[in-house]
Amino acid sequence: MAEASGGAKAKAAAHTEQHKELARTMVHAVATGLGGALANLNNENERIELIRAFVAPIRFYADKSGYFYVYDSKCLNIAHAIQKELQGKNLYNYQDVKGTYVIRDLNAAAQKGGGFVNFYWVKPGARKESAKLGYVEPIPGTDYFIGTGVYLP
Repeated sequence: MAEASGGAKAKAAAHTEQHKELARTMVHAVATGLGGALANLNNENERIELIRAFVAPIRFYADKSGYFYVYDSKCLNIAHAIQKELQGKNLYNYQDVKGTYVIRDLNAAAQKGGGFVNFYWVKPGARKESAKLGYVEPIPGTDYFIGTGVYLP
């Protein structure tokens, strides 16, 4: 029985590693692309419109639970592909069900050049928060960071 449990844990760990690599790769690619696209735009409203239009249609994972979000360094939501009602809101003081200051932690990881953060968030189509592993990176040449994540089992 313990062996079966160990095998399941190893399989879950490998699955999580695959998702981490996908998140890291996708965030880096989109951050780099956005950095280039924003380089010649000086108007803040035009920059925000471009970011929102760019990330809005992107979905990944079989259940379409993969999406992007963008914040500035003050934790103001610039774009959220799923929860558009968050756009323009400052989530500096937002805490998940476990008391984690989610956006502050994501911002701190982005300020270090990128990284993973564990937190809880509402999965698309659900009502309650689920465990999530997020990955963020700064968007080059801007005050923004972009992220995505995977909902954990």
